[in-house]
Amino acid sequence: MSKRVVIDPITRIEGHLRIEVELDANNVINKAWASSTLFRGLEIILKGRTPYDVGLLIQRICGVCTSSHYLCGTLAVEDAINAQVPLNAKYIRSLILTTLQMHDHIVHFYILHGLDWIDVVSALSADPAKAAVEAMKYSATPMAAGEGDLRAAQEKVQGLVNTGKLGPFANAYWGNKTYKFTPEQNLIGLSHYLKALEIQRIAAEAMAVWGGKNPHPQSIVVGGVTCVRDMLDPARLQEFKQKYVHVADFVERVYQADIKMAAAAYAKEPSVLGGCNVDTFMCSESILLNPDENLFVSGLIRNKDLTKAENIDLNLIAEDVTHAWYDANKPQHPYDGTTIPEHTPFIERDTIVGKRPTINEAGKYSWVKSPRYNGDPVEVGPLATMVVNYAKGNPRVTPIVNDFLKQTGLPATALFTTLGRTAGRMLHTLTITRHGLETFESMVTNLNSDQTTYIEPTIDPNKEYKGVGIIEAPRGFLSHWLRIKDAKVENYQAVVPTTWNAGPIDGNGKIGPYEASLVGLQLEDPKKPLEVLRVIHSFDPCMACSVHVMDYKGQSLSEFRIPAQAM
Repeated sequence: MSKRVVIDPITRIEGHLRIEVELDANNVINKAWASSTLFRGLEIILKGRTPYDVGLLIQRICGVCTSSHYLCGTLAVEDAINAQVPLNAKYIRSLILTTLQMHDHIVHFYILHGLDWIDVVSALSADPAKAAVEAMKYSATPMAAGEGDLRAAQEKVQGLVNTGKLGPFANAYWGNKTYKFTPEQNLIGLSHYLKALEIQRIAAEAMAVWGGKNPHPQSIVVGGVTCVRDMLDPARLQEFKQKYVHVADFVERVYQADIKMAAAAYAKEPSVLGGCNVDTFMCSESILLNPDENLFVSGLIRNKDLTKAENIDLNLIAEDVTHAWYDANKPQHPYDGTTIPEHTPFIERDTIVGKRPTINEAGKYSWVKSPRYNGDPVEVGPLATMVVNYAKGNPRVTPIVNDFLKQTGLPATALFTTLGRTAGRMLHTLTITRHGLETFESMVTNLNSDQTTYIEPTIDPNKEYKGVGIIEAPRGFLSHWLRIKDAKVENYQAVVPTTWNAGPIDGNGKIGPYEASLVGLQLEDPKKPLEVLRVIHSFDPCMACSVHVMDYKGQSLSEFRIPAQAM
C-alpha cells in the first residue's frame, strides 16, 4: 500500500517549494511532485514600461540571483534594438557575473546544502586533533582546519546547544543513517560552514566594486555600464583583485577539499548515487575572457552522452502549462508566451502524518511552468555547464574535471548523480576562480587604448522589436524574451533555470528534473526525509525566480505601518 509524504515548505532555499512523494511498502519513491505556491507576476508588471527600465525592474525577481536577471533583461533589450555595447562594458558585466557565481556557489554548498552532508550533532563529539590530521588528506594547505580552529568551531556550536537556541542548526534530521561523515569529518565541515559566512561577504564586496551594491547592483544600463570612475581608479582595481584572490583561495583550499571528502565518504551511499534521471543537459556561453573567447561555451547533450554535444536551436524552446496554474491550450514559445493565472485548489487525503491538503496531480498543481526543448525535459545548472563543456572538449574545463575524477577514483558516469551535481557546482566554481581574472587583465589592457563604457541606444517608436537575452546564471540557463511596440514593453517572458528544473509533468506525461530525480530514492525514515532534501537542494532551488507574488487584479496584498518612534 502506498504512503504519501508531504514536505512543505522545503527550507534552505530561496522562495516557496512543496515536495510530495508517494512511497511503496519498502519506502521507495515511485512518484514525486514539485509544487511552488507563489504566483509569478514580474512579467505582467513590465508590460507598458519603457525598455530602459527592464533590467532594474526585472532583477527584483530575486534577492539572491540579483545581477543575473538585471544583466539578462538588459541583454534582451539590447538584442531587440540592436544596441551596441563597448568592450569594456562587456568585461565589467562578466566580472559582475563571475563574482556572483563565486558568491552564490559558496553560499549554496555551505549555507544551504551543506547540512545535508554534515551532521552537526556528530561534530560535537569529534576529536579536534584527529580532525586536523584528517583535513590534511584533502588539502595540502587546509584553511580553518587546524586543531585550534576546529576546537573553536566546536565550542561555538556547543555554546548554542547549551543555551537551547540552535539557530540555523535547529529542527534538522540529525542522526539520519544516510549521513556518512565521521565525527571528525563533520567537524571539518562545520568549521568551514562558519568560515564560509566570512568568505561570502568578501565575494559580495568584490561584486559591489563594479555593481555599486549587492544585492541589486545599479551599474548596468542599455548600451553599457556606469561604473566609469571605479574602472579607472587603480585603487579600486587593486581592491577588486585582492578580494577575488581571497575568495579563490577559499575555493581551492576549502570548497574543493570538502567535495573530495564527500566523494570519499558518500561514494557508496545509494541516496546520492541516483538523483539524475533526466538525460538531456543544456547551458549557454558565459564569461568573456578576451574579445575572442568565452570561458564556457553553449550547447546540449542527450542521453548523458559525454562524447557528443549539439548546438542549441532557440526555436525548439516552449513552455507547457498542462499541470501549471496558468491558462494556455498548447505549449508556447517564449516570444508568444502568456501569463494568465488559473489556480485550482488542493485536495485532502491521507499522508503519513494524517489527513492534510495535498496537490491534485491529475490537474494543475504548481505556479512553475514546464519548459521543454523539442518536447523533452532538460536539466540546467552548473553540472550541465560542466558536462556540455566536457563533451565539447573545452580546454579550460576538461583538465579540471579529469583531475577531480582521478583524485576521487570516480568514473565519469558518477557526474550524473546527486553527488555529481554537487561536485559539478564546485568544479564550475573552480574553473571560474582559476580563469576569471583573465577577464580582469583583458580589461586593464584594453583601458590603455580605449576607455569607452557606453554607447547611447535608440528606440524608434514607429517600429516593433523582439529580442532575447541569454546568460548562464548561477543556477543555469537563463533566458529573457521580450517584444517592444510603441517604444514600450508589449510582452515579456523569463524562462529561468529553476523553471527548467522544477516544472511539473507536461501534457505528454514527461516529468521534469526535480520530480524525476526523486523517483527510485529509498528513504531511511519517511518522517525524516533527509534524502529528499539532499537531492532537491543539490539543484539549488530558487523559487522566487521561477514564480513571484502579486495580485494580478491590482488589489493590495498587505499594508505595513511603522511607528514614528521606530523611524
